[in-house]
Amino acid sequence: MSIKRPRGTNDILPEESLKWQFVEKIAQDIFKRYNYQEIRTPIFEKTNLFQRGIGETTDIVEKEMYTFNDKGGRSITLRPEGTASVVRSFLEHKIYGQAQPTKYFYFGPMFRYERPQSGRYRQFHQLGAEVLGTDNPAIDAEVITLGLQILTELGLSDLEVHLNSVGCPECREEYREALVEHFSPDLEELCSDCQSRYERNPLRILDCKNEKCQEYTVDAPEIYDSLCEECTEHFEMVKNYLDKLEIDYILDPDLVRGLDYYTKTAFEIIYTGLGAQDTIFGGGRYDGLAEEIGGREIPGIGFAMGMERIILALEEQDIELPLTTDLDLFITTIGQPAKEAAFKYLYQLREAGLRVEMDYLGRSVKGQMKCADRNNAQYSIIIGGDELNKRVATIREMETGEQIEIELDNLVNEIKERVE
Repeated sequence: MSIKRPRGTNDILPEESLKWQFVEKIAQDIFKRYNYQEIRTPIFEKTNLFQRGIGETTDIVEKEMYTFNDKGGRSITLRPEGTASVVRSFLEHKIYGQAQPTKYFYFGPMFRYERPQSGRYRQFHQLGAEVLGTDNPAIDAEVITLGLQILTELGLSDLEVHLNSVGCPECREEYREALVEHFSPDLEELCSDCQSRYERNPLRILDCKNEKCQEYTVDAPEIYDSLCEECTEHFEMVKNYLDKLEIDYILDPDLVRGLDYYTKTAFEIIYTGLGAQDTIFGGGRYDGLAEEIGGREIPGIGFAMGMERIILALEEQDIELPLTTDLDLFITTIGQPAKEAAFKYLYQLREAGLRVEMDYLGRSVKGQMKCADRNNAQYSIIIGGDELNKRVATIREMETGEQIEIELDNLVNEIKERVE
Protein backbone atom coordinates (compact mmCIF):
# COMPACT_ATOMS: atom_id res chain seq x y z
CA MET A 1 0.00 0.00 0.00
CA SER A 2 1.43 3.37 -1.03
CA ILE A 3 2.14 6.08 1.55
CA LYS A 4 0.01 9.21 1.20
CA ARG A 5 0.32 12.68 2.70
CA PRO A 6 -1.06 13.20 6.23
CA ARG A 7 -4.69 14.28 6.48
CA GLY A 8 -5.07 18.04 6.52
CA THR A 9 -1.89 18.73 4.53
CA ASN A 10 -1.33 19.51 0.86
CA ASP A 11 1.33 19.04 -1.77
CA ILE A 12 1.76 22.38 -3.52
CA LEU A 13 2.61 21.26 -7.05
CA PRO A 14 4.53 23.46 -9.53
CA GLU A 15 1.47 24.90 -11.29
CA GLU A 16 0.02 25.93 -7.93
CA SER A 17 3.33 27.09 -6.43
CA LEU A 18 3.63 29.65 -9.24
CA LYS A 19 0.54 31.33 -7.78
CA TRP A 20 2.07 31.25 -4.32
CA GLN A 21 5.30 32.78 -5.60
CA PHE A 22 3.35 35.56 -7.31
CA VAL A 23 1.37 36.37 -4.15
CA GLU A 24 4.55 36.35 -2.05
CA LYS A 25 6.31 38.64 -4.54
CA ILE A 26 3.46 41.18 -4.46
CA ALA A 27 3.40 41.03 -0.65
CA GLN A 28 7.18 41.44 -0.36
CA ASP A 29 7.09 44.48 -2.62
CA ILE A 30 4.37 46.13 -0.51
CA PHE A 31 6.12 45.25 2.75
CA LYS A 32 9.24 47.01 1.46
CA ARG A 33 7.22 50.11 0.54
CA TYR A 34 5.96 50.24 4.13
CA ASN A 35 9.50 49.68 5.49
CA TYR A 36 8.89 46.21 7.00
CA GLN A 37 11.83 43.80 7.30
CA GLU A 38 11.61 40.01 7.05
CA ILE A 39 12.03 37.81 10.13
CA ARG A 40 12.24 34.00 10.16
CA THR A 41 11.54 32.17 13.41
CA PRO A 42 11.67 28.43 14.28
CA ILE A 43 8.81 26.18 13.23
CA PHE A 44 8.69 24.78 16.77
CA GLU A 45 8.95 26.55 20.13
CA LYS A 46 8.75 25.71 23.81
CA THR A 47 5.12 24.91 24.60
CA ASN A 48 4.79 27.46 27.39
CA LEU A 49 5.40 30.28 24.89
CA PHE A 50 2.00 29.57 23.34
CA GLN A 51 0.31 28.65 26.61
CA ARG A 52 1.27 31.99 28.13
CA GLY A 53 1.10 34.03 24.95
CA ILE A 54 -2.05 32.80 23.20
CA GLY A 55 -3.98 31.97 26.36
CA GLU A 56 -4.84 28.66 28.02
CA THR A 57 -8.59 29.19 27.58
CA THR A 58 -8.37 29.44 23.78
CA ASP A 59 -9.40 26.57 21.51
CA ILE A 60 -5.90 26.65 19.99
CA VAL A 61 -4.14 25.83 23.26
CA GLU A 62 -6.84 23.55 24.64
CA LYS A 63 -7.50 21.44 21.53
CA GLU A 64 -5.44 22.26 18.46
CA MET A 65 -1.72 22.39 19.19
CA TYR A 66 0.72 19.74 17.96
CA THR A 67 2.67 19.20 21.18
CA PHE A 68 5.27 16.53 21.99
CA ASN A 69 8.25 15.86 24.24
CA ASP A 70 11.62 15.92 22.54
CA LYS A 71 14.44 13.51 23.37
CA GLY A 72 15.45 15.68 26.29
CA GLY A 73 11.96 15.48 27.78
CA ARG A 74 11.16 19.11 26.96
CA SER A 75 7.62 20.01 25.84
CA ILE A 76 7.76 21.34 22.28
CA THR A 77 4.95 22.65 20.07
CA LEU A 78 4.78 23.21 16.34
CA ARG A 79 3.86 26.88 16.02
CA PRO A 80 0.09 27.40 15.62
CA GLU A 81 0.56 31.09 14.79
CA GLY A 82 3.39 33.53 14.20
CA THR A 83 3.01 36.48 16.59
CA ALA A 84 4.20 34.85 19.82
CA SER A 85 7.40 33.65 18.13
CA VAL A 86 8.10 37.11 16.69
CA VAL A 87 7.63 38.77 20.09
CA ARG A 88 9.79 36.10 21.78
CA SER A 89 12.56 36.80 19.24
CA PHE A 90 12.23 40.57 19.72
CA LEU A 91 12.69 40.15 23.46
CA GLU A 92 15.41 37.48 23.32
CA HIS A 93 17.61 39.56 21.01
CA LYS A 94 16.90 42.79 22.93
CA ILE A 95 15.66 44.58 19.83
CA TYR A 96 13.80 46.93 22.17
CA GLY A 97 17.18 48.60 22.77
CA GLN A 98 17.24 49.80 19.17
CA ALA A 99 15.32 52.72 17.66
CA GLN A 100 11.60 51.98 17.60
CA PRO A 101 9.17 51.06 16.18
CA THR A 102 10.31 47.72 14.78
CA LYS A 103 8.41 46.50 11.70
CA TYR A 104 8.57 42.83 10.71
CA PHE A 105 6.98 40.60 8.10
CA TYR A 106 7.12 36.82 7.75
CA PHE A 107 6.02 33.87 5.62
CA GLY A 108 5.73 30.28 6.79
CA PRO A 109 3.78 27.16 7.71
CA MET A 110 1.66 26.94 10.87
CA PHE A 111 0.10 23.85 12.46
CA ARG A 112 -3.25 23.25 14.15
CA TYR A 113 -5.09 20.00 14.71
CA GLU A 114 -8.44 20.98 13.21
CA ARG A 115 -11.12 19.25 11.16
CA PRO A 116 -9.86 19.69 7.57
CA GLN A 117 -12.19 21.56 5.23
CA SER A 118 -11.97 24.02 2.36
CA GLY A 119 -9.64 26.83 3.38
CA ARG A 120 -8.74 25.20 6.72
CA TYR A 121 -5.91 22.68 7.03
CA ARG A 122 -3.72 21.15 9.71
CA GLN A 123 -0.64 22.53 8.04
CA PHE A 124 -1.47 25.92 6.62
CA HIS A 125 0.60 28.89 5.54
CA GLN A 126 0.51 32.49 6.62
CA LEU A 127 2.12 35.74 5.64
CA GLY A 128 2.01 38.27 8.41
CA ALA A 129 3.18 41.62 9.71
CA GLU A 130 4.02 42.80 13.23
CA VAL A 131 4.87 46.26 14.56
CA LEU A 132 6.45 46.51 18.01
CA GLY A 133 7.35 49.51 20.11
CA THR A 134 4.49 51.95 19.56
CA ASP A 135 0.85 52.23 20.60
CA ASN A 136 0.10 55.09 18.20
CA PRO A 137 -3.36 54.52 16.64
CA ALA A 138 -1.95 55.61 13.26
CA ILE A 139 0.06 52.36 13.23
CA ASP A 140 -3.16 50.40 13.75
CA ALA A 141 -4.59 52.05 10.65
CA GLU A 142 -1.33 51.47 8.74
CA VAL A 143 -1.33 47.75 9.52
CA ILE A 144 -4.94 47.37 8.34
CA THR A 145 -4.16 49.40 5.20
CA LEU A 146 -1.04 47.34 4.48
CA GLY A 147 -2.91 44.05 4.53
CA LEU A 148 -5.77 45.47 2.50
CA GLN A 149 -3.36 46.81 -0.12
CA ILE A 150 -1.82 43.37 -0.64
CA LEU A 151 -5.25 41.94 -1.43
CA THR A 152 -6.35 44.79 -3.70
CA GLU A 153 -3.08 44.76 -5.68
CA LEU A 154 -3.69 41.06 -6.28
CA GLY A 155 -6.97 42.13 -7.86
CA LEU A 156 -9.36 41.00 -5.14
CA SER A 157 -12.57 42.96 -4.61
CA ASP A 158 -15.77 42.78 -2.54
CA LEU A 159 -13.73 42.83 0.66
CA GLU A 160 -15.23 43.89 3.99
CA VAL A 161 -13.16 45.42 6.79
CA HIS A 162 -14.64 44.45 10.17
CA LEU A 163 -13.41 46.56 13.07
CA ASN A 164 -13.76 46.43 16.85
CA SER A 165 -12.03 47.35 20.08
CA VAL A 166 -11.70 44.69 22.76
CA GLY A 167 -10.41 47.24 25.26
CA CYS A 168 -7.68 46.88 27.85
CA PRO A 169 -7.66 44.44 30.82
CA GLU A 170 -9.49 46.98 32.99
CA CYS A 171 -12.23 47.48 30.38
CA ARG A 172 -12.61 43.78 29.85
CA GLU A 173 -13.14 43.05 33.52
CA GLU A 174 -16.20 45.30 33.52
CA TYR A 175 -17.32 43.78 30.22
CA ARG A 176 -16.75 40.28 31.56
CA GLU A 177 -19.14 40.91 34.41
CA ALA A 178 -21.76 42.22 31.97
CA LEU A 179 -21.44 39.08 29.83
CA VAL A 180 -21.64 36.76 32.84
CA GLU A 181 -24.87 38.46 33.86
CA HIS A 182 -26.22 38.23 30.29
CA PHE A 183 -25.46 34.54 29.69
CA SER A 184 -26.31 33.35 33.20
CA PRO A 185 -30.06 32.66 32.63
CA ASP A 186 -29.34 30.57 29.50
CA LEU A 187 -26.13 28.89 30.60
CA GLU A 188 -27.52 25.35 30.29
CA GLU A 189 -28.57 26.06 26.68
CA LEU A 190 -25.01 26.84 25.60
CA CYS A 191 -22.66 24.18 24.21
CA SER A 192 -20.30 22.43 26.61
CA ASP A 193 -17.35 24.50 25.40
CA CYS A 194 -19.18 27.76 26.08
CA GLN A 195 -20.30 26.54 29.51
CA SER A 196 -16.61 26.09 30.29
CA ARG A 197 -15.76 29.49 28.78
CA TYR A 198 -18.48 31.13 30.88
CA GLU A 199 -16.38 30.89 34.03
CA ARG A 200 -12.92 31.33 32.58
CA ASN A 201 -13.35 33.77 29.68
CA PRO A 202 -16.91 34.62 28.61
CA LEU A 203 -15.64 36.76 25.71
CA ARG A 204 -14.82 33.47 23.96
CA ILE A 205 -18.59 32.74 23.81
CA LEU A 206 -18.93 35.60 21.31
CA ASP A 207 -16.50 33.76 19.04
CA CYS A 208 -18.35 30.41 19.18
CA LYS A 209 -19.39 28.99 15.79
CA ASN A 210 -22.23 26.91 17.28
CA GLU A 211 -25.47 28.25 15.76
CA LYS A 212 -27.43 27.86 18.99
CA CYS A 213 -24.81 29.75 20.99
CA GLN A 214 -24.81 32.48 18.35
CA GLU A 215 -28.53 33.02 18.99
CA TYR A 216 -27.75 34.01 22.58
CA THR A 217 -25.04 36.47 21.51
CA VAL A 218 -27.37 38.52 19.30
CA ASP A 219 -28.52 40.83 22.11
CA ALA A 220 -25.40 40.47 24.27
CA PRO A 221 -23.93 43.67 25.78
CA GLU A 222 -21.51 45.51 23.49
CA ILE A 223 -18.01 46.23 24.70
CA TYR A 224 -18.29 49.87 23.62
CA ASP A 225 -20.37 50.49 26.74
CA SER A 226 -17.47 49.27 28.90
CA LEU A 227 -14.51 50.95 27.18
CA CYS A 228 -12.47 53.28 29.38
CA GLU A 229 -11.66 56.80 28.25
CA GLU A 230 -8.20 55.89 26.94
CA CYS A 231 -9.45 52.91 24.91
CA THR A 232 -12.36 54.96 23.56
CA GLU A 233 -10.02 57.74 22.41
CA HIS A 234 -7.65 55.22 20.84
CA PHE A 235 -10.47 53.54 18.93
CA GLU A 236 -11.86 56.87 17.73
CA MET A 237 -8.43 57.83 16.39
CA VAL A 238 -8.06 54.52 14.55
CA LYS A 239 -11.42 55.12 12.88
CA ASN A 240 -10.42 58.71 12.14
CA TYR A 241 -7.25 57.60 10.31
CA LEU A 242 -9.20 55.04 8.27
CA ASP A 243 -11.79 57.70 7.44
CA LYS A 244 -9.05 60.00 6.16
CA LEU A 245 -7.98 57.24 3.75
CA GLU A 246 -11.65 56.70 2.79
CA ILE A 247 -11.43 53.06 3.83
CA ASP A 248 -14.89 51.69 4.55
CA TYR A 249 -15.30 49.49 7.62
CA ILE A 250 -18.05 47.73 9.53
CA LEU A 251 -18.17 48.09 13.31
CA ASP A 252 -18.48 44.54 14.61
CA PRO A 253 -18.90 44.31 18.40
CA ASP A 254 -18.85 40.48 18.29
CA LEU A 255 -15.38 40.43 16.74
CA VAL A 256 -13.05 39.24 19.52
CA ARG A 257 -10.60 37.07 17.54
CA GLY A 258 -9.49 33.65 18.77
CA LEU A 259 -6.46 34.63 20.84
CA ASP A 260 -6.40 36.01 24.37
CA TYR A 261 -3.52 38.41 23.82
CA TYR A 262 -5.54 40.99 21.87
CA THR A 263 -6.13 44.44 23.38
CA LYS A 264 -7.87 47.49 21.94
CA THR A 265 -8.03 47.28 18.12
CA ALA A 266 -9.21 44.02 16.53
CA PHE A 267 -9.98 43.59 12.84
CA GLU A 268 -10.76 41.10 10.11
CA ILE A 269 -10.93 41.38 6.33
CA ILE A 270 -13.69 39.17 4.98
CA TYR A 271 -14.67 37.93 1.53
CA THR A 272 -18.11 36.37 1.83
CA GLY A 273 -17.63 34.36 -1.37
CA LEU A 274 -15.56 31.85 0.62
CA GLY A 275 -18.54 30.73 2.70
CA ALA A 276 -17.87 29.61 6.27
CA GLN A 277 -14.12 30.28 5.99
CA ASP A 278 -14.63 33.87 4.83
CA THR A 279 -11.90 35.59 6.86
CA ILE A 280 -8.89 36.09 4.61
CA PHE A 281 -6.87 37.82 7.28
CA GLY A 282 -7.24 39.28 10.72
CA GLY A 283 -5.28 40.68 13.59
CA GLY A 284 -5.15 43.34 16.23
CA ARG A 285 -3.23 45.05 18.97
CA TYR A 286 -1.51 42.99 21.70
CA ASP A 287 -0.01 45.48 24.16
CA GLY A 288 0.29 42.94 26.98
CA LEU A 289 1.87 40.04 25.09
CA ALA A 290 5.52 41.01 25.57
CA GLU A 291 4.98 41.47 29.30
CA GLU A 292 3.22 38.09 29.52
CA ILE A 293 6.05 36.14 27.91
CA GLY A 294 9.07 38.29 28.80
CA GLY A 295 8.21 40.66 31.63
CA ARG A 296 8.70 43.82 29.59
CA GLU A 297 5.94 46.27 28.58
CA ILE A 298 6.12 46.71 24.81
CA PRO A 299 3.06 47.56 22.71
CA GLY A 300 2.47 45.68 19.49
CA ILE A 301 0.02 45.13 16.65
CA GLY A 302 -0.06 42.79 13.67
CA PHE A 303 -2.00 40.57 11.31
CA ALA A 304 -1.75 37.21 9.60
CA MET A 305 -3.36 36.24 6.33
CA GLY A 306 -3.84 32.69 5.10
CA MET A 307 -2.15 31.85 1.81
CA GLU A 308 -4.60 29.04 1.08
CA ARG A 309 -7.55 31.39 1.50
CA ILE A 310 -5.97 34.06 -0.70
CA ILE A 311 -5.56 31.49 -3.47
CA LEU A 312 -9.17 30.32 -2.98
CA ALA A 313 -10.42 33.91 -3.18
CA LEU A 314 -8.43 34.54 -6.37
CA GLU A 315 -9.94 31.43 -7.93
CA GLU A 316 -13.45 32.31 -6.70
CA GLN A 317 -13.18 35.74 -8.36
CA ASP A 318 -11.69 34.23 -11.56
CA ILE A 319 -8.58 36.42 -11.33
CA GLU A 320 -5.95 35.37 -13.85
CA LEU A 321 -2.45 35.91 -12.50
CA PRO A 322 0.33 36.78 -14.97
CA LEU A 323 2.14 33.46 -14.59
CA THR A 324 4.46 31.83 -17.10
CA THR A 325 6.81 28.87 -17.36
CA ASP A 326 7.50 29.46 -21.04
CA LEU A 327 11.02 28.80 -22.31
CA ASP A 328 13.10 31.29 -24.24
CA LEU A 329 14.84 28.52 -26.20
CA PHE A 330 14.76 24.75 -26.68
CA ILE A 331 17.91 23.15 -28.04
CA THR A 332 17.29 20.10 -30.25
CA THR A 333 20.30 17.84 -30.79
CA ILE A 334 21.28 15.08 -33.21
CA GLY A 335 23.99 12.70 -32.03
CA GLN A 336 26.22 12.52 -28.96
CA PRO A 337 28.83 15.14 -30.05
CA ALA A 338 26.00 17.65 -30.59
CA LYS A 339 24.46 16.78 -27.23
CA GLU A 340 27.79 17.43 -25.48
CA ALA A 341 28.24 20.75 -27.29
CA ALA A 342 24.63 21.74 -26.57
CA PHE A 343 25.15 21.08 -22.88
CA LYS A 344 27.86 23.75 -22.86
CA TYR A 345 25.60 26.24 -24.67
CA LEU A 346 22.78 25.36 -22.26
CA TYR A 347 24.92 26.45 -19.32
CA GLN A 348 26.09 29.65 -21.03
CA LEU A 349 22.54 30.67 -21.95
CA ARG A 350 21.23 30.03 -18.43
CA GLU A 351 24.19 31.92 -17.00
CA ALA A 352 23.08 34.86 -19.18
CA GLY A 353 19.64 34.77 -17.49
CA LEU A 354 17.69 32.92 -20.18
CA ARG A 355 15.21 30.08 -19.67
CA VAL A 356 16.55 27.21 -21.75
CA GLU A 357 16.04 23.44 -21.94
CA MET A 358 17.26 20.44 -23.96
CA ASP A 359 16.31 16.81 -24.29
CA TYR A 360 17.58 14.23 -21.76
CA LEU A 361 15.56 11.21 -22.92
CA GLY A 362 17.09 10.51 -26.33
CA ARG A 363 13.96 11.57 -28.24
CA SER A 364 13.88 11.85 -32.01
CA VAL A 365 14.11 15.28 -33.63
CA LYS A 366 10.33 15.25 -34.07
CA GLY A 367 9.86 14.30 -30.42
CA GLN A 368 12.20 17.06 -29.30
CA MET A 369 10.31 19.65 -31.35
CA LYS A 370 7.06 18.51 -29.75
CA CYS A 371 8.71 18.97 -26.38
CA ALA A 372 9.66 22.53 -27.38
CA ASP A 373 5.98 23.14 -28.24
CA ARG A 374 4.76 21.73 -24.91
CA ASN A 375 7.12 24.08 -23.08
CA ASN A 376 5.92 27.06 -25.16
CA ALA A 377 9.46 27.82 -26.22
CA GLN A 378 9.77 31.12 -28.06
CA TYR A 379 12.70 29.85 -30.15
CA SER A 380 14.28 26.54 -31.02
CA ILE A 381 17.50 25.49 -32.72
CA ILE A 382 18.77 22.18 -34.06
CA ILE A 383 22.41 21.23 -33.54
CA GLY A 384 23.83 18.16 -35.28
CA GLY A 385 27.15 17.08 -36.77
CA ASP A 386 26.83 19.36 -39.83
CA GLU A 387 26.02 22.37 -37.67
CA LEU A 388 29.03 21.72 -35.46
CA ASN A 389 31.33 21.42 -38.47
CA LYS A 390 30.05 24.69 -39.98
CA ARG A 391 29.80 26.41 -36.57
CA VAL A 392 26.29 27.59 -37.44
CA ALA A 393 22.72 26.69 -36.51
CA THR A 394 19.27 27.62 -37.70
CA ILE A 395 17.18 29.44 -35.12
CA ARG A 396 13.43 29.23 -35.51
CA GLU A 397 10.72 31.43 -34.01
CA MET A 398 8.16 28.84 -32.96
CA GLU A 399 5.04 31.00 -33.36
CA THR A 400 5.73 32.35 -36.87
CA GLY A 401 8.02 29.63 -38.22
CA GLU A 402 10.52 32.31 -39.31
CA GLN A 403 14.08 30.95 -39.49
CA ILE A 404 17.54 32.47 -39.87
CA GLU A 405 21.03 31.02 -39.72
CA ILE A 406 23.32 32.23 -36.94
CA GLU A 407 26.86 31.50 -35.83
CA LEU A 408 27.06 29.21 -32.83
CA ASP A 409 29.78 31.42 -31.32
CA ASN A 410 27.22 34.26 -31.24
CA LEU A 411 24.32 32.13 -29.96
CA VAL A 412 24.06 33.70 -26.48
CA ASN A 413 24.06 37.31 -27.74
CA GLU A 414 21.62 36.51 -30.54
CA ILE A 415 19.06 34.89 -28.24
CA LYS A 416 19.41 37.63 -25.61
CA GLU A 417 18.77 40.37 -28.19
CA ARG A 418 15.72 38.59 -29.53
CA VAL A 419 14.19 37.80 -26.13
CA GLU A 420 14.74 41.29 -24.77
